[in-house]
Amino acid sequence: MTQRTPQIPPTIESLPEGIVRPLWSIMIPTYNCFGYVEETLKSVLSQDLGKEIMQIQIVDDCSTDGDVEGLVNKIGQGRVEFNKQCVNQGSLRNFETCINHARGHYIHILHGDDRVEPGFYKEISDLFALHPEAGAAFTNFIFIDYKSQKVDLINRPLLSKPGIISDFLSLIGKRQELQPPAMVVKRKVYEELGSFYAVHFGEDWEMWARIASKFQVAYSPNYLAAYRLGHGTGISHNYFLTGQNIPDIKKVINIIQTYLPEEKRARYKRFASAYYATYCVRTANSLLSVNKNAALIQTKGAWKMSKDLETSFWALRFYMMYILGYKKFIKKMQSIKKGLPKSFSKDKY
Repeated sequence: MTQRTPQIPPTIESLPEGIVRPLWSIMIPTYNCFGYVEETLKSVLSQDLGKEIMQIQIVDDCSTDGDVEGLVNKIGQGRVEFNKQCVNQGSLRNFETCINHARGHYIHILHGDDRVEPGFYKEISDLFALHPEAGAAFTNFIFIDYKSQKVDLINRPLLSKPGIISDFLSLIGKRQELQPPAMVVKRKVYEELGSFYAVHFGEDWEMWARIASKFQVAYSPNYLAAYRLGHGTGISHNYFLTGQNIPDIKKVINIIQTYLPEEKRARYKRFASAYYATYCVRTANSLLSVNKNAALIQTKGAWKMSKDLETSFWALRFYMMYILGYKKFIKKMQSIKKGLPKSFSKDKY
């Protein structure tokens, strides 16, 4: 029986010699994101380069929230391939299927609730043409909400202009720097390194670090991919409610240490642990008004991960809100702020 969560990277087989291969494979894994699939597909089809150059395929993991195949036939008009798993495999195995089904030289795994912005595929093609030594390439990205509106979160550019990121491993070894819709990987890289494994939360971070340990990575600061937040479904949402995100991230951090030079491991592990502990406890602060139990799980898990100064501040803030009540705490902070000198009046809460 196939493991739902593989403990080693699943093998990606090389394609038979002599088959006709397109340059691109746009592989779209879907599971219960029916309401967004049309938008995802249309964002790709608006940049379609033709069957000879671009394979487009949806791999559905037995969705139950709508007729995905019917939607693909309606929107794709025969242009989009459709494949459905015989039984639900889970995200990691669905990604593995996507990669093995891909015939192109460049593989873009575009989750069924995300989208690409106009010009994405041309930008990545240009990056690979200018930097053939790169094993992967990605662009900057925006965040969108459940209504497909841009979220007011600015992701800082990693470079001022397109090019190779020098020592990307040192950058990605500390924290996640991108989201899946922004990344494209050459098929030969997956063939050498294998597919996603180990965890269902943070598996992409582990993969990008694994790639960076073996290959150069190209980048464009242009905002050409869109990652969706806050639609209340999916692995990330569920794992924050149960707290499974914390052991998964801790496992990813430990795996990434094996890719780093030995002299960097302890320092990078402390940094990554502190960064994600703060992230989790800040998430807990935002969850408190809607789900106290989930918020408490996040804070306790974050405290076990790291007890650095910033995590301690956010944990203290959380417990004050937890004891006083969210609304009372906010009123108290506003009252304190009014009594401070103007130089201290910037809202840090």
